Amino acid sequence: MTFDSILVYVGLDLVGDGLMKLPFARTLRANWPRARIVWCAGKGPSAFAGGLRPIVAGLIDETIENAGFGSSWTEMFGRPLSGRAFDLVIDTQRRLATSLVVRRVRHRRFVSGSAGFLLSDGKPASTAKPRAMHGQLLQLVEAAGGDPTLAGGTLALPGEALAAAASLLPPGPVYVGLAPGAGNRAKSWPLARYLELARGLSGAVPVFILGPDERDWIDACRAVPGAILPLQDATARGISASPILTIALAQRLAASVANDSGGGHMLAAGDGALVSLFGPTDPAKFAPAARRLTVLKAQDFGGAAMDAIPLDAVRAALQSSIASAGPR
Repeated sequence: MTFDSILVYVGLDLVGDGLMKLPFARTLRANWPRARIVWCAGKGPSAFAGGLRPIVAGLIDETIENAGFGSSWTEMFGRPLSGRAFDLVIDTQRRLATSLVVRRVRHRRFVSGSAGFLLSDGKPASTAKPRAMHGQLLQLVEAAGGDPTLAGGTLALPGEALAAAASLLPPGPVYVGLAPGAGNRAKSWPLARYLELARGLSGAVPVFILGPDERDWIDACRAVPGAILPLQDATARGISASPILTIALAQRLAASVANDSGGGHMLAAGDGALVSLFGPTDPAKFAPAARRLTVLKAQDFGGAAMDAIPLDAVRAALQSSIASAGPR
């Protein structure tokens, strides 16, 4: 099924939301490479119009923020985005009243998971709601007549970020990413184990991805022989606060280890192998949409806290990921 124009409706996108929705945007573009894709945030801002805009330059043609519809059932009596029409409208949220409003946008085909796809012009093979957000979004691709397994190519990142990443991680060595941080430190595997994992790498260079909240870990990570802290390097000054540089660095890593965190989703966007560590949160719902993903969860080792995950298990998963990685 072909479409010349596609509208994607969301409530709003913060940076974390955008990173989780990025695989969906890539899959949309892979299925309909010639369509004009419009991303519409009906109730607030979208990171795709802000900090993540350069990442989606080849995926999304237009972003509408604060479109002003999707909050009240009374909006069903109007015509959202009056004067515009789309071949396909994809409603990514599942509140029925909002879906009824979004359905008022002029369209040829409407896809929505609300009420078990009750309002949708197409359905996936299974209408059971996946726990993971990216699974729910890929269901919508299938309902629209697309292939949910069709992933897009390498992200087209800005030249500045690619040049900085190439300078920070020049060709030659095998680089392994380590992202020990998380928004909540209860979601962090112990730093001491990350450091021991880094010291035990054979034939690979440890690359620590540290954000602003991990400033107190910088000295300990720098003490690891051969370790690189690219986001703390002067080359990264001015662009290190953006997820874009982290994704550019991730494209140069053979494999990575990360907690359930924003850093994990950024590393997943780089398309390398990722070992994702989970404790108090549910990987079925929050695991990154990495192309080569290994999940280790504390519950499989007899506990709920992150320190239940043994070093040997992470080391073995990382070694397997490095061995299966192709050239970067």
